[in-house]
Amino acid sequence: MTFTTSPFDDDKLHEECALFGIYGTPDAAAHTALGLHAQQHRGQEATGIVAFDGQQFSAHRGLGHVGDNFGDPAVIQRLKGHAAIGHNRYATTGATVARNSQPLFAEFESGGFAVGHNGNLTNAMELRKDLVRRGCLFQSTTDSEVIVHLMALGRGLSVIDRLVGAMRQVEGAYSLVALSPAGLIGVRDPHGVRPLVLGQIGDAYILASETCGLDIIGADFVRDIEPGEVVVIDDSGVHSHHPFRPQDKRFCIFEYIYFSRPDSIVEGTSVYEARKRIGAELARESHVDADLVIPVPDSGVPAAIGYAAESGVPFELGIIRNH
Repeated sequence: MTFTTSPFDDDKLHEECALFGIYGTPDAAAHTALGLHAQQHRGQEATGIVAFDGQQFSAHRGLGHVGDNFGDPAVIQRLKGHAAIGHNRYATTGATVARNSQPLFAEFESGGFAVGHNGNLTNAMELRKDLVRRGCLFQSTTDSEVIVHLMALGRGLSVIDRLVGAMRQVEGAYSLVALSPAGLIGVRDPHGVRPLVLGQIGDAYILASETCGLDIIGADFVRDIEPGEVVVIDDSGVHSHHPFRPQDKRFCIFEYIYFSRPDSIVEGTSVYEARKRIGAELARESHVDADLVIPVPDSGVPAAIGYAAESGVPFELGIIRNH
């Protein structure tokens, strides 16, 4: 195992990670594994699930794909509980080590707490240095662990207040799913850069990065989590809080261009249709004489279809990707 000397050498931008959380079903871990599988495109480096049965937390994290880690039914059976969260980590440069797998887990005086993070905290290095000076011991090189240590300093507060207090100190783009005895928690940054959606299947509620994570388990899309919103899901339902000062919305355009799966609905718009319209607009603005329109699979296919339809140039598959 190789460790880096600089805290963030192996954690540059990992904007694309997948999140999934579910509350209110005895098959929480199995649903989470399926939700992560549907969002495998958002991260292939590592995956993990933390489940909670009302008394104990259980976890499995590992390098590789969802199928590599959760394909064995015995693994899922060990993750008992009515609630669970999961995370797929986006492959970054530098060392690939198990200690950077998420969800992260910590024990607070109020009980266990697990968190998965999608995004990039721009002031994480500054915060980390200050926390180390104050005696905090870091176990990973992810910027996500900064959140856990900031929460640990909020002594005497509820887990929700600790989390809100921590997020008020960080800067950047993020969506979070977290799990505690208080319930399933979702947070979206005040600018709404990273996506997070709410779904429902029966009496269970789901949080996911994309709607394709809902589709695979037959869940209904309820709504997008709003920028700056904190949702808490427990036995009494979904509770919404807006503890952050409103900011201008700055949703990441690359969710439409590259990150998201084509069959997802992002901020009310079909990703597939958005990519087709992008291709059509490119044909109108920058038409060139050509014999064929050939996409680079897979995210470029809808855009190429749109370009071909608008320009009248035939569409053909000239590159075949090994799936």
